[in-house]
Amino acid sequence: MATLNFLDANVWLALVWGRHVHSETARRWFEQAAEDQFFFCRLTQLTVLRLLTTEKVMGKDTKTMSEAWNLWDQLQSDTRIEFLPEPQALEQEFRSRSRLSSRSPKVWADAYLLAFSSVAGLKLITFDRALKVRGVDVRVLQSMS
Repeated sequence: MATLNFLDANVWLALVWGRHVHSETARRWFEQAAEDQFFFCRLTQLTVLRLLTTEKVMGKDTKTMSEAWNLWDQLQSDTRIEFLPEPQALEQEFRSRSRLSSRSPKVWADAYLLAFSSVAGLKLITFDRALKVRGVDVRVLQSMS
């Protein structure tokens, strides 16, 4: 049975940018999961597009906005990849996961991705080890380096 994978932006970026530190790991995993489905939401898509056009991240590989869209379109041409709109019950789960006493701005996006994957019944795929301890159905890809 095919696994329904919800990819974190760090995995999407590694798939589209060959010089990403985790590119080889992401591509190897993606190829081995040939029967699976892969989903993104507006937040993960927007994050990847933003990072592709950020010189501090991409260095000499920084893309124009048009080039970033072209890369994204190439990726999305794979029939196993689909956009998912927000699930109905997302708001309640998101609020539940983000009502913390901390002030960490990074937790917002993490809470959103964990809530989205939980409500949609998807496995969250990431390189971020911190997400594993905060979510039930999370797979952290192990870097080859």
